[in-house]
Amino acid sequence: MNAAPAPQAIPEKAFPVSWDQFHRDARMLAWRLAGSGPFSSIVCITRGGLVPAAIIARELELRMIETVCIASYHNYTDQGGLQVLKGIDHVISGTDGGKGVLVLDDLVDTGKTVKIVREMLPNAHFATVYAKPLGRPLVDTFITEVSQDSWIYFPWDMGFAFQPPIMKGAAG
Repeated sequence: MNAAPAPQAIPEKAFPVSWDQFHRDARMLAWRLAGSGPFSSIVCITRGGLVPAAIIARELELRMIETVCIASYHNYTDQGGLQVLKGIDHVISGTDGGKGVLVLDDLVDTGKTVKIVREMLPNAHFATVYAKPLGRPLVDTFITEVSQDSWIYFPWDMGFAFQPPIMKGAAG
C-alpha cells in the first residue's frame, strides 16, 4: 500500500502577478519564441497554460491549439500526485515526437508535470512564463525565474484584498 505524500508547507514569499504584468510577460515569451520556431501547433498544459496559450497563439498566429490535462495541485496549495486527465490527440503528437509543437504552461515548479508531457512529446519545444530553480532546466524557454520558496499568485486566482506590509510578516 502506498503512503500518501506529505503536504507541502505554503511558501512564505508571495509573488502576486497582475493581469497587466502577466500579459506583458506572455508577450515577452512570444517575442523569444518567435525565433525558435516555426511551430505548427500549441499544446497547453491545463489549466495554467490556457491563458498564455491564448496570448501566444495570437502573437505567433497559430490556430492549432490542443490541451493536455494534468492535475497536480490540489486545494491550490499542495502539490500531490500527478494524474493525466486527458492526453494529446494523435494528430498533434504524430510519429515525430512532437517536432514543431510548442508546449506551454504558466509555470514550471518542480518539473514533474513537464517530465510527463516530455515523455509524450520528446521533440517539442517547452516554454513557460515563470520558472522555479528545480524545474528551470526542464524547459527550453521562460521569462522570469522565481525562487523555489515563493508562491505565485496568478491574476485568475485572486480578488482584491488588503495586503499587509512585508515587514509585518517577517519573522523577528
